[in-house]
Amino acid sequence: MFPQSTEYSTMVRQPEISSDVLVGLLAFQGAYNAHGKMLRGMGVEILEVRTTDELRRCTHLAIPGGESTTFLKLMDFHNLSAALREHADAGRPILATCAGLILVSSEVLNPPQESLGLIDISIERNAYGRQVDSFEADLNIPSIGSDPFHGVFIRSPIIHSAGEDVDILASLQDNPVLVRQGNIFGATFHPELSGDTRIHELFLSG
Repeated sequence: MFPQSTEYSTMVRQPEISSDVLVGLLAFQGAYNAHGKMLRGMGVEILEVRTTDELRRCTHLAIPGGESTTFLKLMDFHNLSAALREHADAGRPILATCAGLILVSSEVLNPPQESLGLIDISIERNAYGRQVDSFEADLNIPSIGSDPFHGVFIRSPIIHSAGEDVDILASLQDNPVLVRQGNIFGATFHPELSGDTRIHELFLSG
């Protein structure tokens, strides 16, 4: 049902990446392998992150989709929450997708749950419905170019509100789907499944 990264290979590019860049992938569970495959294809060095020491080595961090409550439990078990906040406070870029965006939001609904509060948005879990209600849509994202970006939405959340410091980079049906607040980038969809590297390029340039 959903595209694999090879289907949109015309949008895969080799941007110039600093040799100092090391992208961490929060690798407890979820779709971190797909992020890793895309980043490796871009020539980026990556590190699977499960400990505080591993996170502190990274210049960037990608938080994948998965199950946000499971992320919270595993992060607490491994004492990673404080280190992740340190990463954000130091201005190091974070790309949070789907459940990863739920994890870093300031308010979570349906049901309410704890979150890290790194980006000033209110977000509702599984707002489009169950797995069978997942869908794809072309998105207009001016900050990455004029060509549409093929968004893959799998049990995606909906952003209901955003603070004044949050830049809305793309919307779908009047709901923000791609946002940025300083060094934090968030997508309610799965850019790592599109085969289009432009959102990851934006994250790496941040």
